[in-house]
Amino acid sequence: MNDIKPWYKQFWPWVLIGLPATAVIASVTTLFIAIENKPDMVVEDYYKKGKAIDVDLTRLDNAYKLALKFKMNVQDTQITLSQTYGEPQTAALRLRFIHRTQQAKDFEQLITANGQGIYTMPLTAPIAGKWTIQVESFDGLWRVQTVDTFPSEIDTLFDSFDR
Repeated sequence: MNDIKPWYKQFWPWVLIGLPATAVIASVTTLFIAIENKPDMVVEDYYKKGKAIDVDLTRLDNAYKLALKFKMNVQDTQITLSQTYGEPQTAALRLRFIHRTQQAKDFEQLITANGQGIYTMPLTAPIAGKWTIQVESFDGLWRVQTVDTFPSEIDTLFDSFDR
């Protein structure tokens, strides 16, 4: 008798249809992933950001004039910051953690010193990865910053002489 099956019951037509269909599905999935996860590093107002660099350099110069140095210790639940050199700063400080690639992870807090001049900040979750860390006066007149990777066994040093 006749053993010829219709095309839709054959194996090879479905393989030939399946390969391009898989590529189309993968392309559409990749498109949705790209739309949902836009890069944080691209700045729309690049001109304003460029002008703000001059202000940042002035803040770094002001910290250099005050000869400021700080030491920071990061543990699982707390950050401890103490001044090790320079004109004593007794006012509140702004501590800012800026993630290298994921802006959503950035955080900052205004912290005040206890009686011994040590600033503390509680952490809700341990931090990991490479960060730019900035210590700035509450009024924004000076700033010291450094880059460090966490978790780390050693204390982080902020030195206004390293500009």
